[in-house]
Amino acid sequence: MIQSTRLSAALLPLTLGLAVTLFGCSSSDAGSAGSGGSGGAGGSSGAVLRILVTNDDGVGAEGIDVLVEALIADPNNDVVVSAPAEQRSGSGDKTIDTDPELCGSGEATPSSTASGYDDATWAVDGCPADAVNYALDPANGLYAADSLPHVVISGINEGQNVSEGVATVLSGTVGAAKTAARDHGVPALATSQGSSVGGPVAPPASDYDYDSGVSAALAWLAEHRSALAAGTVTTDTIDSLNTPTCTAGEIRGLHEVRLAADAAGAFDPQDCESTLEDPKDDVEAFINGFNALSPVPAN
Repeated sequence: MIQSTRLSAALLPLTLGLAVTLFGCSSSDAGSAGSGGSGGAGGSSGAVLRILVTNDDGVGAEGIDVLVEALIADPNNDVVVSAPAEQRSGSGDKTIDTDPELCGSGEATPSSTASGYDDATWAVDGCPADAVNYALDPANGLYAADSLPHVVISGINEGQNVSEGVATVLSGTVGAAKTAARDHGVPALATSQGSSVGGPVAPPASDYDYDSGVSAALAWLAEHRSALAAGTVTTDTIDSLNTPTCTAGEIRGLHEVRLAADAAGAFDPQDCESTLEDPKDDVEAFINGFNALSPVPAN
């Protein structure tokens, strides 16, 4: 397994501050799922935010590891992990009930992330949606019915999830987030990291700049933290965040954009030295070096 590059607790405040600056100063072309509406679960005026983390690459994957390490560095985050025991990419929001051959038995066992976080970490023999369903079922004891998480964060996925077909049908990362919002009333963010070499299936030598994905996810969390704690974030949609991996140049900021109608160009290498402005959709924003944030219907 590739050793993760983690953000230390000492560096986290600086990294988060830079991320918020980058995130907050970018242009906005479409409303984000976290920017308005009502609903959500576990509304609270307390300082501690309950966060459930899941993914579709498996509980031992690098992307979920670096995300969890960054989240637990903040004492105001209460983090629980429930993720597939094995790789379940491309499973959408399928479950053991709708596709038992693909998903598995649904059995959950205590586990740990690659860096050893095991305080509240579960590996589920199932698809990403099953991992979410397990964690949010009060009968399993991870959360009480009156204190569900304030937010579910799914990722960081190994590879981009851009365009309507990928985000709404294929992506298990997005499927887990949709399941949280649609079936449990919990706001959710799906976050994905682009491959440095492009391609729908990245070769083993591909690199993922997960630190940039962590910064983007933390910035989103900081921007919406108060609304999440208050339980006022919509669950009609979830937010899908795609962060480029730049081989040259730097991420050019954030664009809030609609999902592209098709996946043409979605797996091209990202050009962080592009001069294109005002991208029309998530594919164009992402491959031209922007963090692309798009609302995805939960239903």
